[in-house]
Amino acid sequence: MKFPRRQFLRLAGAAALPSISRIAEGQAYPVRPVRWIVGGAAGSTPDIVARLMAQWLSERLGQPFVVDNRPGAGTNIATQVAVNAPPDGYTLLCATSANAINATLYEKLNFNFIRDIAPIAAIVRVPNVMEVNTAFPATSVPEFIAYARANPGKVNMASAGNGTVSHVAGELFKMMTAVDIVHVPYRSTPPALTDLLGGQVDVMFDNIPASIEHIRAGRLRALALTTATRSEALPDTPTVDTFVPGYEASAYFGLGAPKNTPTEIIDRLNREIKAALADPQMKSRIAQLGGIPLLGSPAQFGKLIVVETEKWAKVVKFSGAKAE
Repeated sequence: MKFPRRQFLRLAGAAALPSISRIAEGQAYPVRPVRWIVGGAAGSTPDIVARLMAQWLSERLGQPFVVDNRPGAGTNIATQVAVNAPPDGYTLLCATSANAINATLYEKLNFNFIRDIAPIAAIVRVPNVMEVNTAFPATSVPEFIAYARANPGKVNMASAGNGTVSHVAGELFKMMTAVDIVHVPYRSTPPALTDLLGGQVDVMFDNIPASIEHIRAGRLRALALTTATRSEALPDTPTVDTFVPGYEASAYFGLGAPKNTPTEIIDRLNREIKAALADPQMKSRIAQLGGIPLLGSPAQFGKLIVVETEKWAKVVKFSGAKAE
């Protein structure tokens, strides 16, 4: 069947309208304030990262990016809010390692993070630091392993709670070194650090921003960083994998959105975040926090989430950890 040329052009133009409309939507975005949901309390590491990037996006895109703290249930409350939000780019989520851990830690969730959240961009990876009380009789990872093996069940490991990165980082260490150390979960990082400083517990695999001033002041002894590379924040501290090949445990923070958010909006936000991570002032601020910028496409961030989810599933199952 042949169409007259004029009718054919009308049909072709109509078919192109949806894609043109989506492109225009992406170029105009945002036209009103954007909500950035964070599953941590004000002052937490995800909150700090989100506020840094929200300020950048507000200045670059001309609309407020407002951080909305929704702590609780290991970030699941915040994630559920994002999953239920309209996929229009005006509700974003701080996607973190907790989401990867929770996929196995919780027996039942009302969402599937990989399916229901569209990755936008990875932002930063923050190392944890294996640290001990200064009275502990080990000044290096090999000495710690030797002491723990000679004293099975007598070394106590603090964490910020079951299933937190500080917990699973320690469980991965136990799994890879076959040491028998006892996990002591706390409700958050501050009380765990207080007891570590006081000598009630021996070791912690803590997030760098929370511990770095104690380490610099000599109140805690840093044995090693949990990332595969050293940190500018603690340049003289080796990495765990120097002594335990293949070990890597860290917290990542990125940006996600409800599934079906327009690709044009996702791509624009990804470009802006990459521009932020290339900015010298932003890079300096991230380095002060002990962070490592993560550059990449939405697809690369999505791959990172899948890899981390599979990795921590093995550790959670090994440890027998359950949600608190």
